[in-house]
Amino acid sequence: MLDRIGDSADDAGRVSLGKIVESIGNRSFGPLLLMVGVIAASPLSGMPGVPTATGVLILLIAGQLFFRRDHFWLPRWLLRRSLARDKVTKAIRWLRPLARFIDRWLRPRLPSLIRGGSIYLISFICASIAIVMPMMELVPFSAHGAGLALSAFGLALISRDGLLALIAFVVTAVSFGLVIYQFS
Repeated sequence: MLDRIGDSADDAGRVSLGKIVESIGNRSFGPLLLMVGVIAASPLSGMPGVPTATGVLILLIAGQLFFRRDHFWLPRWLLRRSLARDKVTKAIRWLRPLARFIDRWLRPRLPSLIRGGSIYLISFICASIAIVMPMMELVPFSAHGAGLALSAFGLALISRDGLLALIAFVVTAVSFGLVIYQFS
């Protein structure tokens, strides 16, 4: 995926967000869920408003995933934004060791949990997490579990790893259980 991003520069040496989304295609949902999940799992989720903002982003991502879009829709003005190829190359170089580490652990497993109707289940679970995120602001740092689940779903979609999706389902259930316990 990093190679596709690196190869998406135009003739002027610029890499636009639109070209990145186009080159990644239907696998754009995984990186987006991963990014939002990392934010929700980080200490940033303890700041007021961050869980709600991530919840809105998750709802947008999950909704488009549910309707089986080819790639994540963004407004045209945002898709035209670009960076110089050297900046993108530098970011890819920084991310490559992390990607290699992750690639050693993840691989296509349990395909039934990451294809077909399971995508609807994943998008529904992610939308449920998004709806609960504002409540998680009331329980300090409870969004961490949701962030871990979202990160796992994102990585599962990227790597087509159904075992990781199964782990994400379990983490989601535990996170929801903790939030319900706090409110009862």
